[in-house]
Amino acid sequence: MTIRVLLVDDDALVRAGLRLMLEGAPGIEIVGEAADGSQVLPQVTEHRPHVVLMDIRMPAVDGLAATEMLRAREEPPEVVVLTTFHADAQVLRALRAGAAGFLLKDTPPADILAAIRKVACGEPVLSPAVTRQLIEHVTPAGHDSRRTRARKALAALGDRESEVALGVARGLANAEIAASLYMSVPTVKTHVSRILTKLDLNNRVQIALLVHDAGLLEEAGADGE
Repeated sequence: MTIRVLLVDDDALVRAGLRLMLEGAPGIEIVGEAADGSQVLPQVTEHRPHVVLMDIRMPAVDGLAATEMLRAREEPPEVVVLTTFHADAQVLRALRAGAAGFLLKDTPPADILAAIRKVACGEPVLSPAVTRQLIEHVTPAGHDSRRTRARKALAALGDRESEVALGVARGLANAEIAASLYMSVPTVKTHVSRILTKLDLNNRVQIALLVHDAGLLEEAGADGE
């Protein structure tokens, strides 16, 4: 499958650099460019990309608002946020809105290609360590109420679904979750799908963020990746 990519950045030099980097990669096709978030919806409608590389800071409509609009569509493309900061409140908000991960603008080309291919297959590009770093360094107002809401939402899950959600938050692949919980991989996939449906979430990153918000990793003694 050829992965169709839309580039969104208000800096023409950044877009040119990304295009130059990605155009020669096998299985990648740059289908369009946008200089502002206001141009994203028309471009997505016209070009139907699988993945959008989205700058977080743009003058009129920023990457956060554009991500929220995209993820509200039926069958939206995956969004990978581009940023210059490791710990950024807007990045965290974009992830909560449904972005599949983020990349620093100075990420090596091979890693950007790998990230595009991962999200096109429905895999997140955000490690648990990076998730923890974001939450620890970008503490939003209303942290206690967020924890209460997260715990209330997760209470809707069954015992096995809760265990799978914890595995997702730890950054485990389906096969690793299956091995740790003595399940088959198809059963894990079914549980993940049910979790997304029950909690009205878009992807595994949002599951991980909800578990982090609830403080369940700390309770489980998860201090590593």
